[in-house]
Amino acid sequence: MVERIGPQGQVRVALDDASVEAAIALFEDEQVESVAICLLFSFMNAEHEWRVEQALRGAHPQWWVSTSSELLPQIREYYRLSTVVTNAYVAPVLGRYVEQLEQHLDERKVVPTSRFTMQSNGGSSPFNSTSGRAVATILSGPAGGVTAGSALAEAAGIGDIITFDMGGTSCDVALIQNGEPLITDRSKIGGRDIAVPMLDINTMSAGGGTLARVDAQGALHVGPHSAGAVPGPACYGLGGDLPTVTDANVVLGYLNPGTLLGGAMALDADAAERVLREHVPEPLGIDLLRAADGIIKIVNVKMGEAIKAISTERGFDLRDFTLVPFGGAGPVHASQIALDLGLPRLLVPPPPGATSALGLLMSNVKHDYLRSRLADVADEGFAPDEIRFRYFLDMRYAGQGYENPVPLDRMPVVEEDLPRYRSRFDDIHRMCHGHAAPGQAVEVVNYRIEAIGVVPQVEFARLEEASGPVDDARVGTRSAYFSSLGGGRSDVPVYQRE
Repeated sequence: MVERIGPQGQVRVALDDASVEAAIALFEDEQVESVAICLLFSFMNAEHEWRVEQALRGAHPQWWVSTSSELLPQIREYYRLSTVVTNAYVAPVLGRYVEQLEQHLDERKVVPTSRFTMQSNGGSSPFNSTSGRAVATILSGPAGGVTAGSALAEAAGIGDIITFDMGGTSCDVALIQNGEPLITDRSKIGGRDIAVPMLDINTMSAGGGTLARVDAQGALHVGPHSAGAVPGPACYGLGGDLPTVTDANVVLGYLNPGTLLGGAMALDADAAERVLREHVPEPLGIDLLRAADGIIKIVNVKMGEAIKAISTERGFDLRDFTLVPFGGAGPVHASQIALDLGLPRLLVPPPPGATSALGLLMSNVKHDYLRSRLADVADEGFAPDEIRFRYFLDMRYAGQGYENPVPLDRMPVVEEDLPRYRSRFDDIHRMCHGHAAPGQAVEVVNYRIEAIGVVPQVEFARLEEASGPVDDARVGTRSAYFSSLGGGRSDVPVYQRE
């Protein structure tokens, strides 16, 4: 495409309409459905991107069009390009889903001002902006878990926690200090760099459906491949024929095969034992329990490394934190991981599998804008006393290729505020990257505003403290294997938690 905007926003080469038409013809030949537009220095002058977008939409209104000047109007060409391409990749799938959901909500007469989508930044945004910023939803599920985990910890009077969300295919961990989760504006998902504000969540391939296998050299591997929801683990009885972490948990006695999901789902323990025996202990020449225990130890070590990456490797002392495990599998693995890492406490939500969904209900509406993209939150149905603004300076050490947002205490910024914000930047840099350089010059790169529409908060139910002995809740025993007890099975007491 023939055009060029200069670094100060000046038009050096006018946009050539014929080159735009040629690009559209090429896209037609390739049968594309989504287009990403990223032109040099469009964050200084978006005129050419706007004109290209209008031409694309005029020629093919059904195409999904993403522009970097709308999505990420800030410096650094590569990160803008990578982010807008990712957005264009996700937008058609998410956009069609939201359109179908809108139809169902219309039928149920849910008012438009009550329709929101969870965002990776821990907030939510209206449906009508979801597909345009599809990239901002990539970690929305895990972000919901962090939001709920933080609120649960606050209700319990705990400020420093690590959330541990283990589901069927992935494990997501985040560190929260003094009740505030860390925010990053640069992440890498599936090898692709994304530069939109997200909760600082470390994600890895480790879940209940993660597959175990023995390679040609006789080494046991757990992950990264998964059995997925269908067929899922062999114990689900849906045709799974490869061993998973869940199957190992069933063989070891950690999951109750008779009362999963409150008795609504029975597990096939024989199927779990059969596929596990065929694919792991027989090739390795070891007994079944040792093989299952090895699978759990490997996946626990991997998830422990994910926790260390956001804590000890950044200078935090895990002895100061409480582990908050949730997701369908999180609490099953949390105790051993806490023992291995030296975490002193666990806080397990009452319904662990629904914790991320709870976070969706608790998230405020949140928009992150650079100065050039301000918008009116009142248009989304919030009264003036329900709207909050937070201001940030994106700061970096001179010569760095990345920034960290530094929250401001007040506006406008006056000269005597600068030393305090400089010191705060050093602290944030140390927290996020493990080191700081207080003597080095600091630059301000971007001016950022966060607009928040405050939603009614979920009020947690308060239960009466049990007055009788703990044995009153005992419902029986189950045979389970713990290698730390010297091998073999032990009869373990089982309690009805509620």
